[in-house]
Amino acid sequence: MSTFYKPDCRFFKGDIPCRPNKEHGYHCSDCPVYDPITKRILIIKLGAIGDVIRTTPLITRYREIYPGCKITWLTMTPAILPAGKIDEILKFDYASSLYLQHAEFDIAINLDKEKEASALLLTVKATEKYGYVLKDNVSQPVNDLANHKYHTGIFDDVSQSNTMNYCTEIFELCGMEYKGEPYLLDNHADKGFTWPDIDRSKKIIGLNTGCGDRWTTRLWPKDFFAELAIKLLAEGHEVLLLGGEQEDVRNKEIQALSGAKYLGFFPLNQFINLIDQCDLVVTQVTMGMHLTLGMQKKIVLMNNIFNPHEFDLFGKGEIV
Repeated sequence: MSTFYKPDCRFFKGDIPCRPNKEHGYHCSDCPVYDPITKRILIIKLGAIGDVIRTTPLITRYREIYPGCKITWLTMTPAILPAGKIDEILKFDYASSLYLQHAEFDIAINLDKEKEASALLLTVKATEKYGYVLKDNVSQPVNDLANHKYHTGIFDDVSQSNTMNYCTEIFELCGMEYKGEPYLLDNHADKGFTWPDIDRSKKIIGLNTGCGDRWTTRLWPKDFFAELAIKLLAEGHEVLLLGGEQEDVRNKEIQALSGAKYLGFFPLNQFINLIDQCDLVVTQVTMGMHLTLGMQKKIVLMNNIFNPHEFDLFGKGEIV
């Protein structure tokens, strides 16, 4: 290895100056903060934002087992990941795929059964592989550790009888035991978001009123949300209606029916910060649920179609 630069350092970039050089002018040859990489770990989790969030407990465990490890994460939604906790966050595209196919890792994990993710793990160079790879043109377990999680995804009856929550399943898939590690999520408090219209003298209760286009039987009627909001307001609480652009009309209607406060819809990082203002959130099984848990807020989860064993509320609430 060159004495002029140290590519095994967690700070080293190879194409641009590293942070210690930028901030202090350090050079590799005599750098006082040289931090050698102990393990190179790749996590492939492309899919839905909620699933990406509830995979983040793996970061805490790998940091505990391998101090000094370098974690690379490939996803479709880089903005949702806590940048301060992950060394390298990559958006899934051609450039990232090309890079990963020629990089080398000690541990590589694919938690998605989509063919493109499984094909990538097949081609990645890694000493240990976990999760799913492409075999016979379909995604299949790379080893027996992935069998349970795989079976719950391809057989409805197995999924309905499953008693393991998601985090327990993915830790098992990686050959580890889940110990209740929380979700990791940035609250974006450094972005300068302010909420002057929120009455902080009261308990702040958020009502996350949407559920997305898939499995619409989850959706609680707007009249029910309005009735709940009226009761909560009568008890002296500050009630915020939460949702994205898809819920904008719906939330305006609930606001008109109930008098609850609706501040509008926002970009993802600002929406996360809004949820962080709440003391408790009432939500259906949707992205808002995972954001609420990521902010470690109290939660009432309305679930009418999913196996309740799938969810870990971390002692913060109840499923109804």
